[in-house]
Amino acid sequence: MKKTAPDLFSYPRYWAECYGIAPFLPTTREEMDQLGWDSCDIIIVTGDAYVDHPSFGMAVMGRLLEAQGFRVGIIAQPDWRSADAFMSLGKPNLYFGITAGNMDSMINRYTADLRLRHDDAYTAGGKGGKRPDRAVIVYSQRCKEAWNDVPVVLGGIEASLRRIAQYDYWSNKVRRSVLLDATADILLYGNAERAIVELSHGLAAGKTIDELSNIRGTAILRQAPPAGYVELDSSRIDWPGNIDKLPNPYDFGTDQSGAEKLIDPTTKRCGADSSVAPAESEADEHISPIRIIPMPLKRKEKLDPETTYIRLPSFDKVAKDSALYAHTSRVLHQESNPHNARALIQKHGNRELWVNPPPIPLETPEMDGVFGLPYQRVPHPSYGKDKIPAYDMIRFSINIMRGCFGGCTFCSITEHEGRIIQSRSHESILNEMAEIRDKVPGFTGSISDLGGPTSNMYFLNCNDDDIQSNCRKLSCVYPTICSNLVTDHSQTTELYRKARKMEGIHNIAIASGLRYDLAVKDPEYVRELVTYHVGGYLKIAPEHSEQNTLSKMMKPGMDTYYDFKNMFDQFSAEAGKKQYLIPYFIAAHPGCDDDDMLSLSLWLKQNDVKVDQVQNFYPSPMSLATAMYHSEKNPLKQITYKSETLYIPKDKAQRKAHKTLLRYHDPENWSDLRVKLKEMGREDLIGTKPGHLVTPEEAPKRRENTKAVKGVSGTRMAAKQAQKSKKVSAGRPAKKRKGPSSIKKQQH
Repeated sequence: MKKTAPDLFSYPRYWAECYGIAPFLPTTREEMDQLGWDSCDIIIVTGDAYVDHPSFGMAVMGRLLEAQGFRVGIIAQPDWRSADAFMSLGKPNLYFGITAGNMDSMINRYTADLRLRHDDAYTAGGKGGKRPDRAVIVYSQRCKEAWNDVPVVLGGIEASLRRIAQYDYWSNKVRRSVLLDATADILLYGNAERAIVELSHGLAAGKTIDELSNIRGTAILRQAPPAGYVELDSSRIDWPGNIDKLPNPYDFGTDQSGAEKLIDPTTKRCGADSSVAPAESEADEHISPIRIIPMPLKRKEKLDPETTYIRLPSFDKVAKDSALYAHTSRVLHQESNPHNARALIQKHGNRELWVNPPPIPLETPEMDGVFGLPYQRVPHPSYGKDKIPAYDMIRFSINIMRGCFGGCTFCSITEHEGRIIQSRSHESILNEMAEIRDKVPGFTGSISDLGGPTSNMYFLNCNDDDIQSNCRKLSCVYPTICSNLVTDHSQTTELYRKARKMEGIHNIAIASGLRYDLAVKDPEYVRELVTYHVGGYLKIAPEHSEQNTLSKMMKPGMDTYYDFKNMFDQFSAEAGKKQYLIPYFIAAHPGCDDDDMLSLSLWLKQNDVKVDQVQNFYPSPMSLATAMYHSEKNPLKQITYKSETLYIPKDKAQRKAHKTLLRYHDPENWSDLRVKLKEMGREDLIGTKPGHLVTPEEAPKRRENTKAVKGVSGTRMAAKQAQKSKKVSAGRPAKKRKGPSSIKKQQH
């Protein structure tokens, strides 16, 4: 059954609503004084510059809580080297809310090749270094230093993707849940409007965090599982191979002191000395071993998901066993549908991490309410004329929906926003367009985007609530588009037509990535898009050409790409426009071997596609592709210890070689490319004919004898001539090499 939740705006407002709406949420005590506040009820600490715009998380949460009647302050990019900055607004009455910002702080600071970035798009002036590494942990600890009796609530994408034990690319190890390292009280994951409103009203009513432990979309720490629940071992959801031959990762007994000891399932005894299996009557009476189930139990009775939780392998186990890590990742993703997901539990030392089921998606009126809050749509005045690059990029764009059912394994959108699409109404979107037209400085009549995670999933969802409520598929479009998925784009097409009629709007671009396998199902939508909303170039993301790699990405084959390209070219010609597709590709993806990468390089050459900026795979926390990267197993299939070992391009040389193959056209890469082709035994691709990938190395020029002139030796004469030539060329402006168009790529 499809689950529901109380309307987001149905809660009685907190008493402080009498203070009204703040022009900007206050960032200093002076601003609080101007509003007549003696204190803040909630203080949000963020790693981003404060921009009062619905594309910035701190603004959405702050304005939503303000609409609930709470007084909300903002501490943006504080100096984390002491607790002083975290005391600047005084002690909050209810809690500190912590977010690293719109991006994970580690991805924000380091490239996919672990090089330090020196810029930050979410900082005034674009300056890097304004937030700490692992910002959620650092900010939380500083808040505890400032006021150790104030609850700390974690949120945002950095906390969301680290809610359970997760592989950390930057330290190359599995880290425990961020909730423990941050010493925080509760973690909100995903789009957390429902959770933060319920939590805030609960705390305001005098309840404790422990009394609010069952809020959906939250994670907390417990000493023991709650009473009244049925525990289901994750191995009975997705059996991870013949683990009964090894120490079972889920079973614990207790000795007389209450200390936990691992039970050897082959002997039914605790401790290291387990070479002999005692008879049942000889078992230690103080030990109550949990029964080992040698294979998944096929239950006939149906367990109530509301009172069932799934035990994941403990942190200690997944940290040491990468196959169990992949198994855990697989189970986590299977429990992502909010209508059938069960709670998860994972032991961390002597504490239990409890993860409640995902939040119920917002309905369209609730989405309209969130995006219709009184945002100023500009950065806080304290930044003066300093530019904030991320704001400049989105200030004329509009987010029309949330979520993604694509399930691409390398992408974090689904893990954070969920697979169920949440869409705004036409009226809400058109009202926002009018606000941009009337309020945003510098607007000239062009909307830069109507989109979201993708540009064409607006109002596309399952056509049957009962089917959706029982579905556990990781993708609605892979390996083929589900027959129950609505693919009619008429809501989007109609929105485009209404938007073009608005007074003062001269141009509307679609800049969000297009899911072309969906688009081909609705030619009328493609015609509308190509005719009116493509300004010469359209971004699409095949990501690869080879089925072996595409299957690890959960991306469609190239046949669909050709279908869309034909449709795109046809409608562009009918509109009398010369337009081009800009395809994106990922290098060094898990499961992609050298042969696949070479085939992609040849495909690019044959299709005359020259990608200038190439994204190497970035192992972001909690994604399925990251589980592949770490475990060398494929969590898209059932995991066993005998599962196929994936080829993973991990070291710098491998990753560089794959990137070089994508940039076959760049002369700076030719030397490395020749080496790689020879290493692969593909010297046949080195030559000057059209089918060759790279030209041969130029033969060294023959050294000419130089005769002595007027007593100067030939060697000295050659040296003088070389020096003269060097001086002449140094004074001559260098020729600017004509390169291909830059293709920007950002991996979600």
